[in-house]
Amino acid sequence: MNSLSRRKFVQTTIAAGAGGILLPKNMAKAAEAQTTDSLKGKKVLYVWGGWPGHEPEQSVEVFVPWMRSEGAEVEVSNSLDSYLDKDLMDSRDLIIQIVTMSQITREQESGLLAAVKENGTGIAGWHGGLNDSFRNNTEYQFMIGSQWVAHPGNVIDFRVNIVDHDDPITAGLDDFDLHSEQYYMHVDPNVKVLSTTKFIAGHAPWADGCVMPVAYKKYYGEGRVFFSSSGHVMADFEVPEALEIMKRGIRWASESKYQPKEDWVSPAYQ
Repeated sequence: MNSLSRRKFVQTTIAAGAGGILLPKNMAKAAEAQTTDSLKGKKVLYVWGGWPGHEPEQSVEVFVPWMRSEGAEVEVSNSLDSYLDKDLMDSRDLIIQIVTMSQITREQESGLLAAVKENGTGIAGWHGGLNDSFRNNTEYQFMIGSQWVAHPGNVIDFRVNIVDHDDPITAGLDDFDLHSEQYYMHVDPNVKVLSTTKFIAGHAPWADGCVMPVAYKKYYGEGRVFFSSSGHVMADFEVPEALEIMKRGIRWASESKYQPKEDWVSPAYQ
């Protein structure tokens, strides 16, 4: 995405956040219902870094102005040392992280895990910025609920299917198409799956027919966790449904300290 188109995207994203201006008609009613779940008064830590191919710095221009337009107080950091600041971490309602293929120290990881597990801080993110962040840290992966392992065919055309039409994050949305990386992941069977994708392109024949989660939510201790595998680059969020799901997931995770736990654990294997 060049600087001009990204600037236009930022402007329209803020507008959509204020009133769903750019959403298709079939999404307007669902988006209107979401306005009561704004980020007003929420304290957010937005951490970016790692591999630049996932456009972590550019993502700041897309999501931070929108969050601030909804009334959030957002601190932006490009250092994992933010997780060492206990006063900062204790004060946050939500952490947004987009850090791909990086390394985290034991102390940094402990600060992040404690904020979510013990303090009930929500965490949300997308693509490799959240589920391919720290490949050597299994407790972090336990928290997030998945780990990227492949994207057969690299950037391809594929369909995202909404499978939970009752959850507020996906209510009122239709299936949609993406031209992006179709993530094959190792996934926690206790996550609440909201959307899926089916591998049918033939790039990895042994995986053809496999149905894989795209967006899901879960808990880690007291904290809410939201993840979507959409978002290889910021252009993915020019697809209205992909952007709307991400925005709703962020709002949901931000309520972690204020709303009771939802009871929907449904193991895949039983």
